[in-house]
Amino acid sequence: MTNPVLPLLWIASGAAVMLAAFRSRRDPAAARHGRLAVATLFIVAGAAVNAVLVTFDPKSYAPFADGSYIPFVHHTWRSLVVPHITAWIVLLIAFELAVGLLAVRGGAQTRVAYAAAIAFHLALLSFGFGFAVWVVPMVAALTALWRAEVGGATTEASAPRPANRPGRAGPARAAAAAPRTRRS
Repeated sequence: MTNPVLPLLWIASGAAVMLAAFRSRRDPAAARHGRLAVATLFIVAGAAVNAVLVTFDPKSYAPFADGSYIPFVHHTWRSLVVPHITAWIVLLIAFELAVGLLAVRGGAQTRVAYAAAIAFHLALLSFGFGFAVWVVPMVAALTALWRAEVGGATTEASAPRPANRPGRAGPARAAAAAPRTRRS
């Protein structure tokens, strides 16, 4: 029997990603929240959970590819991955950590993280059609967050600078506003 906390963790993380993605079209802060949600999904619900599972219950990975509709995936999982499960899951953990850490960086690093996350989710489809329930909304959410990053809504350069706010004089305004003296 699966631990009931794991599905709740994945659902909560996924819901946070989807909510941030939905709001990111209108609210730049939501795109920043999306970065944190993706990082949480990949670091906590991904890497940390896999670290615990591979340490305490490595046999739980054996049936993962049983639902695959691609014979190659099913056969390769059983013949190559399962006998060396610890090595493969350590690589998965490293990937998930990299995606999570890149997601919070902003800019190009976040776009790379989102592209990797989208590719990862699409690859999950090869393990069975049941994954589509998770993959389709996650790919849509990750794509929306990626587009928010590309649009520049969350980059530091697009944030208003204090000197440009009404009532505050920045260096350019201060020079323009300074009284000119005339020399005779």
